[in-house]
Amino acid sequence: MELTEFQDLMENLYGESDRERGIPPTVAWLCEEVGELAQAVRKGTPEQQLHELGDVLAWLASLANQLDLSLQQAADRYVEDPP
Repeated sequence: MELTEFQDLMENLYGESDRERGIPPTVAWLCEEVGELAQAVRKGTPEQQLHELGDVLAWLASLANQLDLSLQQAADRYVEDPP
């Protein structure tokens, strides 16, 4: 699945409820998921790490959708002009 397709999938599955929740709570959930990913990296199994990577990606897509921004465009920066 392409990054744009994944972002569209998250919009179709959760877009309405994500917008009802709002941006500040979405950022909080994203931060919580990053913390869970960090814990899985330190002490978890590869399966737990993969699960948490997916959760972080999903919450990042939710935030991008609420901001009306493209994750693909954000990623393209690393192709076109890496920092």
